[in-house]
Amino acid sequence: MPETRRDFYDVLGVARDADAKAIKERFRELAKTYHPDRNRSPEAEAKFKEIAQAYAVLSDPDKRRQYDAGGFAATDGFSQEDLYGGLDFSDILSGLGLGLGGPSFFDGLFGRRRPSGPPRGSDIELAVPLSLLRVLEGGMEAVRYQRARPCSACGGSGAKPGTEPRPCSGCQGSGKKAVSSRRGNTLFQSISVCDVCHGRGQLIEHPCPTCAGHGQQLATEEVKVRIPKGAPDGLVLRVAGHGMAPPVSGGAPGDLLVVVQTEPDPRFERRGADLFRVETLSIADAVLGTTLDVDTLDGRVKVSVPPGAEPDTLLRVHGKGLPVLGESARGDLYLVVRVAIPKRLSPEETQLFEALRKLEKRSH
Repeated sequence: MPETRRDFYDVLGVARDADAKAIKERFRELAKTYHPDRNRSPEAEAKFKEIAQAYAVLSDPDKRRQYDAGGFAATDGFSQEDLYGGLDFSDILSGLGLGLGGPSFFDGLFGRRRPSGPPRGSDIELAVPLSLLRVLEGGMEAVRYQRARPCSACGGSGAKPGTEPRPCSGCQGSGKKAVSSRRGNTLFQSISVCDVCHGRGQLIEHPCPTCAGHGQQLATEEVKVRIPKGAPDGLVLRVAGHGMAPPVSGGAPGDLLVVVQTEPDPRFERRGADLFRVETLSIADAVLGTTLDVDTLDGRVKVSVPPGAEPDTLLRVHGKGLPVLGESARGDLYLVVRVAIPKRLSPEETQLFEALRKLEKRSH
C-alpha cells in the first residue's frame, strides 16, 4: 500500500495563508526538535527531511504558487538542486545552537552536489497558451522559441577554428578582480567583474568569424512537452538543458521553463478544475422551468431548469469540468442563470403581460 504523503502546510503546522515570517519561524521550531545532531532517534532524519522539503516549497513564492495550484504533482519534478539550491540552511538555522556542520552537511543530507566548473546558462521562461481541450486530454504540445546555442563553428569558445582562447592575465582566468583597501584597522575588499576580459576569464585574439567571438548563435528550436491532464494555470514544466547556452565554453546550458496558460474560451470560464457557463433564459422559461441543451467539453448534455429559477442561480453538472491534476476525479460545470428582459414587445406580448399584471394584482 503506497505511503500517504502529508500536505506541506500540515507538515509545518501552519495555515494556508501564513506569511513568509510565520513559515520560517515554524520551520526553526521544528528543526530544533528533529535536527539529526540533536535528535538521535531513527526517524528524526526522515522527519527533518520532510519539514525541510515543506519549507523549501512554501518559503519560495513561485514554488508555493505551483504547489497551491497543482499539489504534489506540480513539485515532484523538482530536482534536489531545484528545491534546495537557493537555501542557506546554515543561515536559516543560525542561533539555535545546532551543530550545522557547514554546507557539506546539508549537501550530504539532501543528496545535493554543489555546482563546480564553468557557470551554466540562464533558464528561459516561456508561457504556452493551451486550449481547454488540451487541458482536458493532456498529451504532447509542440513549443517553438528562440535561444542562444553554442556556435556550430567554434563550439562555443568564441575563437576562430584552429585557435584557442588564452587565460586573462588581468584576473588569472577567474573573470573577477578583488580590490582591497584599508581604513584604520579595518580591511575592505570588493569583488568586481574583470575589466579586461569582462568576466569571461579568457581573451580571444582571433575571434570566430561565424559568431564574431561571442561563442553563441541565436536559433529557433522546437521541443515537445508532455502536458498532464488538468494542468492548472501557472504550472511550470521544466525541460532540462533547453535554456540559454552557457556564458563560457564548457558550461552546461540552462533549462526551459514552460508555464501553462489557459487560453480564453468564449463558452466557458475556468476556475481551477471547475468550468462556468452563462445560460440566458426567457422570462417564461425562468418561471415555468425548461430543459437546456448545453455545450460541454465532451459534447452536448440536457440540463433541467426547475420552475422559478432566479437570476444568478447556479445549476451544477457533475463531472463535466476539467480533470484534477494527479487524480482521476474531474471538476464540475456550473451554469449561471441569467434572465432576459425583453425591451420591445409585440402587441400580442404586451396584451399577455398586461393580463399577467392584472392577475398578479388580483392575487394580492
